[in-house]
Amino acid sequence: MAHDPVDYRYTTQHEWISVQGPIAAIGITDYGQEQLGDVIFVELPKIGAQLKKGETFGSVESAKAVNDLSTPVSGEVTEIDSALVNSPELVNKEPYGAGWLLKVRLSDPPEVVALMDAKSYEAYTKDLAK
Repeated sequence: MAHDPVDYRYTTQHEWISVQGPIAAIGITDYGQEQLGDVIFVELPKIGAQLKKGETFGSVESAKAVNDLSTPVSGEVTEIDSALVNSPELVNKEPYGAGWLLKVRLSDPPEVVALMDAKSYEAYTKDLAK
């Protein structure tokens, strides 16, 4: 299991967010990808789509099931990880690297602060494992 990066924020839906200025990258955590199993397809929104915190923005299909992806923050999609079209397994292989999902221009930056830090997220996932 990869260690969760300490400078990222996390959701109870097992998504991570990394902020660089006004842009935030979003992906699935290592714990989340382990729970999904082998990812075989990822559906993402189009560039320019307006996302609102808590809404569904796409889905990820694994050998086990299809799961909706929920937006951890509000903003406009500026980029999607096009590598996932041909290599969705990157979500499993590199959840904090090449397996990122999308980038958004934050419309409400304080939403990020409300998310869990790495220590809180690791405690949350330990509680789930009990």
